[in-house]
Amino acid sequence: MDRGAFETRLFGVLRRIVIAVLVVVTVFPFLYMLLLSLRPIEEVLQNPGKLWVAPAEWTVKTYQEVLTPAGSGGQGFLRFLGNSAMVSVAATVLTLLVSIPGAYAVTRLRFVGRRQVHFLFLAVYLFPSILLAIPLFVLFTRLGLRGSLAGLTIVYIAQTVPVSIYMLRNYLSTIPQSLEEAAAVDGYSRLQTIRKVILPLAAPAVMANALYVFMIAWNEFLFALLFLLEQPSKWTVSLGLSRLSGSIEVPSTILMAGSVVLTVPIVVLFFFAERKLVEGLTSGAEKG
Repeated sequence: MDRGAFETRLFGVLRRIVIAVLVVVTVFPFLYMLLLSLRPIEEVLQNPGKLWVAPAEWTVKTYQEVLTPAGSGGQGFLRFLGNSAMVSVAATVLTLLVSIPGAYAVTRLRFVGRRQVHFLFLAVYLFPSILLAIPLFVLFTRLGLRGSLAGLTIVYIAQTVPVSIYMLRNYLSTIPQSLEEAAAVDGYSRLQTIRKVILPLAAPAVMANALYVFMIAWNEFLFALLFLLEQPSKWTVSLGLSRLSGSIEVPSTILMAGSVVLTVPIVVLFFFAERKLVEGLTSGAEKG
């Protein structure tokens, strides 16, 4: 065997080993969390390190308690899921409605400071959330938006629009301008060009941005705590989970079931849109 063939085989084996290790490190915590949520608390206390549970030993009582309304003795996560879904979907749609025309304007239109404006958008995103928390808390209190899901949605939009414009700009710059010129010759307006030419071509980047905004809104905790703490009926799922983790009366199996409920929607969305997400995240890295 020559040196080239040996190195090829060696790196092939090493690649499989590295991939296997990464898969185990990534999947094991979620698998253990899922197994804990399916085990009765009595068995967990007797043997907490057990890594395999037969299907006959599984129980769904933990999920029933997590999803049952608080007024019926449960944890009320079904309402929290609805609140999170409402805020996340609204933030995603409104962010895209703002960021797509904004990215197109930064990419195609000519105005003073065009080259610097997208870096300013990114600089705004680099401010830590804790720095903006107090001013936003005071402002939204005076506006009467504190304690409402609409106010929380506005905060998420303000957080995600700058980086969304920055990400979309990188992709739109790779689309040939000649396509827009051809659309203009056919009588398309700017808005028609964006809707019928740009958006179909930019679908991977738009999908990546949509997933990014949705995950930010779904998992965010700080602003949800500040704005909704006094309104338990409007809590998001992250707030509900923090309540479980902060109570010594809640069994660990209930906490793990709540964690699974929080995680599963994001995992499902990711796997359904995995290819579009990868294309969108790598778009703009190479022109042509």
